[in-house]
Amino acid sequence: MLKLEPRPQLSRFWSYGSPILALLITVLIGMVLFALLGKDPVKGLAVFFWEPIKSGYALGELMVKATPLLIIALGLAVCFRSNVWNIGAEGQFVFGAIAAGGVALLADKTTGAWIVAAILVAGILGGMVWAGIVAFLRDKFNANEILVSLMLVYVATLLLGYMVYGPWKDPMGYNFPQTKTFEAVTQIPRLMKGSRVSIGLIIALLGAAALWVFLFRTRSGFAQQVGGLAPAAARYAGFSARRAVWIALLTSGGAAGLAGALEVAGPIGQLTPYVPAGYGFAAIIVAFVGRLHPVGMVFSAILMSMFYIGGELAQSRLGLPKSLTGVFQGLLLFTLLACDTLIAYRIKRKAAPKAVAAPAGTSSLQASTPLTAPVTAQVQEGVI
Repeated sequence: MLKLEPRPQLSRFWSYGSPILALLITVLIGMVLFALLGKDPVKGLAVFFWEPIKSGYALGELMVKATPLLIIALGLAVCFRSNVWNIGAEGQFVFGAIAAGGVALLADKTTGAWIVAAILVAGILGGMVWAGIVAFLRDKFNANEILVSLMLVYVATLLLGYMVYGPWKDPMGYNFPQTKTFEAVTQIPRLMKGSRVSIGLIIALLGAAALWVFLFRTRSGFAQQVGGLAPAAARYAGFSARRAVWIALLTSGGAAGLAGALEVAGPIGQLTPYVPAGYGFAAIIVAFVGRLHPVGMVFSAILMSMFYIGGELAQSRLGLPKSLTGVFQGLLLFTLLACDTLIAYRIKRKAAPKAVAAPAGTSSLQASTPLTAPVTAQVQEGVI
């Protein structure tokens, strides 16, 4: 029999090995799932892990998906390390996209290239405003940021629907709920011809480097983390808990809003009801699989983008539902949570209880029941 035994100290090996083990278990469960659906498991895994990297174009599309995931995850890492649980990055992504789309709609044939910078700034400010609502309610009324940020996701989605079905609806769009296609000048510059990869990838990588410097080389980053790990120690050291909440949420919201701006002014090119793609929720998994470390989140963002592309290919090539993407994301998250147990506990074999030999002259009935042993001893000693 196996049992979990607390470790004398946390395992450094499993803190890095746990995500790898979780991925392997996810792959094995995925193979079983493909077999149950009547599909070739090897072909199914190839759709998820080989097709997205087999060509230059495929790698470009992988980076297109990974860019918003990484940017949002970087902002969420600041929150989670500060013990601020922002679960509403999807809403901040959507509201940032709305703000950026509003600026993009102002452009016309005479607008200069400066509009791209304005779009990105609008997206950042939009995300910060939406996250600022959460920070204000947490700061002034001690409202639970998990519930507030999550509920605001639906508010932002409804607001997007109102705009594309109402004031911003394209009059020449054959009654489809969408804005007009943004002018070419608003397009986020691309890194190379023939690929959809934009400068957003460079922004994401620079953001990862900036986050590393902030967290591990600045006093402010140290204060953020101390406030999350030990609030009493942070107060004793003079660090402001209120300031930490505002910094965490505004940083996270700004990053999500930036991702929204890059998305609508990049691959999408207009506002539609389908802007919410689940990036804000998937980025939570990216952050934790990457261990809230900038380098780890780069690799986990690539992995999560494989799931997105694999889900789309599984739908078109294997006839499977696109929701398979969410299945793999959920499997990875839950297996990671299970494997993280190994960081604080180790598995040991529990020794079977040894049988106690019965004294000479004891009946078989007395020897068979351990509960009768004390009574038997008292009878033999003449007590009873």
